[in-house]
Amino acid sequence: MSDNGNAKHVKVLILGSGPTGYAAALYAARAELQPVVLTGTQLGGQAALTYTIENYPGFPDGVGGAELGELFQKQAERFGAVTEFDTANAVDLSKRPFRVTTDNGEYLADVLIIATGASPNHLNIPGEAELTGRGVSYCATCDGWFFKDKKVVVVGGGDSALEEGLFITRYASSVTIIHRRDTLRAGAILQKHAMSHPKIKFIWDTVVTEAIGTDKLEGVKLRNVKTGEESTLETDGLFIFIGHTPNTQMFKGQLEMTDLGYIKVNEKMETNVRGVFAAGEAADPHFRQVITSAGMGAAAAISATRLLEAESE
Repeated sequence: MSDNGNAKHVKVLILGSGPTGYAAALYAARAELQPVVLTGTQLGGQAALTYTIENYPGFPDGVGGAELGELFQKQAERFGAVTEFDTANAVDLSKRPFRVTTDNGEYLADVLIIATGASPNHLNIPGEAELTGRGVSYCATCDGWFFKDKKVVVVGGGDSALEEGLFITRYASSVTIIHRRDTLRAGAILQKHAMSHPKIKFIWDTVVTEAIGTDKLEGVKLRNVKTGEESTLETDGLFIFIGHTPNTQMFKGQLEMTDLGYIKVNEKMETNVRGVFAAGEAADPHFRQVITSAGMGAAAAISATRLLEAESE
């Protein structure tokens, strides 16, 4: 790492400290590229917010999300990765090295790996933030097991709402899907499965206006959008699936993206700008799992290593 004026010059700069970022850092560090990881606002990424992760291989008894994040970090740092508690807020990808402006300064990076993830869309209702992790969740595969024999509400009408709702039926005694319209956006086969499932029922033309509870979620307030009628529904869980927004706003106009804001990459995690790679949920609208994000991060670092090796020959 060298100072170029006030900007620090690094070979590999990784934006994001979730499983994607630290898997990339591990592989880049082992290739002796001294990667620097900018943590962003959430050390450990979305995974760190999950109480227990039970579907990551190698942990038969499950592992706390925050603990898994710490293990990722420790392993990458053991091989020479550097963690900076800093957030990127602007990038210039017009020439290499790429200029990245952060809260604390500037970096010049020969290679940039974008691992900024995605954020679940929130309802932004009273009680939602306070009860997140205490009954309010954005991930059924992460948290469904904790609702064994309990009543659960799912908000949404797309594929993910139905997929996750069906997943929760393995555990919950009942799943009530609340949708603001009277028709679903989800695919026909998913609709058929959900409609015919004995544990699933639907409340149509309705929105959730409040999450109720002190130490844990106890119920939700509802409003019918057509009649205006208000009611309260007792529930142990509120799962919100109204989409994800990839954290890619600062790359708009510089990298090719999908209409939904996911960065377009090829099978080598390369973007349309040479030297810029993207991995994990910033580039993955499909799987959104810790294991797939970590795999994409490793792939990005391997591709970055090969690029730098080819350029130094």
